[in-house]
Amino acid sequence: MKTSLQFLMPVIALCACSALDDGAAPGASVTAENVPHDMIVLGDRLEDPYSVSNIEAALVSLYPSKAGRIDLKPTDIYVRFLPRNETEYDSLVSSGIHLTDHPLDYEIVREGDYYHDPALDEDAITWQYAVLKPDFNIPKGIPYELLDECYISDAAVTRAEDIDWEAVEQEAFRLTGNDALLPPPVRGGKTSAKPSGRLLVVDGRVEGEGEGIAGVKVSCNTFVKFAHAYTDSQGYYAMDREFSTELRYRIVFQNEKGFGIGLNKILVPASSSTLGKAGPEGVSLTVDKDSDRRLFTRSVVNNAAWNYFESCSERDRKILPPPANTRIWLFQALDVCSTPMLQQGVLIDDTAIGNFLGDFRKTVKMFLPDITLGVKDIEDYSTLYAGTVHELAHASHFAQVGKEYWNEYISYVLRSFAESGGRMYGLGAGEGSGHCEVGEMWGYYVQNRMYKERYGDDAHTFGTSYWFRPHVLLYLDERGINRSGIFKALQPEVTDKKLLQDKLRSLYPEYGTIIGQAFERYDD
Repeated sequence: MKTSLQFLMPVIALCACSALDDGAAPGASVTAENVPHDMIVLGDRLEDPYSVSNIEAALVSLYPSKAGRIDLKPTDIYVRFLPRNETEYDSLVSSGIHLTDHPLDYEIVREGDYYHDPALDEDAITWQYAVLKPDFNIPKGIPYELLDECYISDAAVTRAEDIDWEAVEQEAFRLTGNDALLPPPVRGGKTSAKPSGRLLVVDGRVEGEGEGIAGVKVSCNTFVKFAHAYTDSQGYYAMDREFSTELRYRIVFQNEKGFGIGLNKILVPASSSTLGKAGPEGVSLTVDKDSDRRLFTRSVVNNAAWNYFESCSERDRKILPPPANTRIWLFQALDVCSTPMLQQGVLIDDTAIGNFLGDFRKTVKMFLPDITLGVKDIEDYSTLYAGTVHELAHASHFAQVGKEYWNEYISYVLRSFAESGGRMYGLGAGEGSGHCEVGEMWGYYVQNRMYKERYGDDAHTFGTSYWFRPHVLLYLDERGINRSGIFKALQPEVTDKKLLQDKLRSLYPEYGTIIGQAFERYDD
């Protein structure tokens, strides 16, 4: 797989747009300045206080006369999986299992974004760890190992014999040598809390304290005891489980809208950003341009994508959203963007590249992006916002026209980039140039409309210096054919500007004069 990925990386880099540039909440506050992104470094294996045997020992320690009358049955099981391919990995995810790429019962010497078991080949999917109910229906045929049987008291149905299970849990931490994880009482002397907080990202051009980092998963755990919650549109989250120990907190950029933001040092469907350790009351965070670079760019792209997906469902401008599980990669060392839709099979299925990959096709598709965003030298929210919505507009176009159309489009970009000496979008001639013309008119049109909606009428205009003419669609929008109406015309048979004009005339004969004026006004 490594060889195949190395072969395709130039494709990703060349399938490029220049959309980025053409001419007080609950929870302890944590900093966003020094967020580690390398691989997690593990230390010694720790004794899990939640194992049934350790909870039994704690019960005997605190309630010696009652312990013998309580039959502790496992409430959870701790397992690990070794998926061998895309199908097995997706089967685990689609079954609702929350997977973690590192073991939960080891000391973490250095935090990071990811972990890969050194005993496995670097191109293989690493062990995936999970905590499940004992009766969970594990997908068949996937190799897995039972690591421990656990007792987590808040999952128990009964509070038999007037047992203080919080005290038992804390005693288990002491008996296993993990008492350093027991923090002082929080919230007015209460020893436990349900974590909650708020995540914000600051746009320097918008007044206020910042906007919520919307729809991301916040995950926290101590050993095998987990909780997860998605942030709402204002960035608030609240766990439904109580904790009484120190926790590890992470943001997982797998958004509930159906897109994921990656690329760590290894290829994963969605990036995680560690927030370090904090008490059970939760954490709150404000990210701005002076924060950790990767956390800032991930947060901005997340919110831009959230806004785009929200706009797709607006009643008067409804359009197709990008495909489910759209995968976005961020490249800190590149300054170009692209929407190759490689995970969807573009240039991989039924093409010369696909034939070259052979049996690797399915594996490669598992890790490849649909959208790439080069964020080199971008310091402000607004520029990254503009580029993100541009590429997502392309992804909506793809959802309507399909792979055959997109193969022509991307093939033209690759070929013309090489033939024109690296000129963006080529010279506008040759096979597939019409696909590019229509696609970029649409991409820049959406970019300009959403940018102006956010920043005002005096905002920058993008794409007006290229050989295609996004001005045409902006003109039509201003005179009554809105985003939904224009998108309706982007059918698979519309493969150049002339066919786009014909389609618009057939759909909206009452706007015939205005359509003619728009195309004539901006004709070469």
